[in-house]
Amino acid sequence: MRCPFCKGPNTQVVDTRESEEGDSIRRRRRCLSCDKRFTTYETVELRMPQVVKQNGMRSEFDEEKLRTSFTRALHKRPVPTELVDAAIDHVTQRIFAIGEREIGSRQIGEMVMKELLKLDKVAYIRFASVYKSFQDVGDFSEAIDAVKNTRRRKSDKQ
Repeated sequence: MRCPFCKGPNTQVVDTRESEEGDSIRRRRRCLSCDKRFTTYETVELRMPQVVKQNGMRSEFDEEKLRTSFTRALHKRPVPTELVDAAIDHVTQRIFAIGEREIGSRQIGEMVMKELLKLDKVAYIRFASVYKSFQDVGDFSEAIDAVKNTRRRKSDKQ
């Protein structure tokens, strides 16, 4: 690390301490050129991947957009806020765990659909109708049949 006073390239760590919360490290340094002391802080930087939209445009991941998607699909549905927050956290963690610099919006939409299917079947159908651009009643019937089939598969496993 360069010295902020003389811009010298060589500094020595004199003291290191972890913060009380354990989320950063404080380092006391001494410049080997001018002998002045200064403090630096080291923290973890977690960056979510860029979202690549269907048209190829890229944008920053926005958790509020994710929350809006869940909120719209679950409008007037009897799902506790805690479960919605947990689903949003689950999607966010899965996106982060992928470890890539970019993720397709389609992939995020699929994750949202899986979480909605667990939370509320009606919300799942609402979201799917917009996400998959349903054109007619047949599209709704197919989605409803898919929900019924997942319910059957769950009961068969039990």
